[in-house]
Amino acid sequence: MEGLELYNRRMKYFTIGKIAELANVNIETIRFYERKKLLPEPIRNESGYRQYLPEMVKQIKFIKKAQSLGFTLK
Repeated sequence: MEGLELYNRRMKYFTIGKIAELANVNIETIRFYERKKLLPEPIRNESGYRQYLPEMVKQIKFIKKAQSLGFTLK
């Protein structure tokens, strides 16, 4: 367990606000995508705040690009 905890402390996590800024979307968009299961549920820190990996930005941008090409969220 110590190795996993050390790994988690070294990982770079972003807040929902930072992810929204980097993906150029609203925070509510991210929450909506989570509710619709388009994005995986984020991990939470001890205080309950969502923590996102940088890869989430690519996933959100992919969804937005697909929408711009005419695909629905369904």
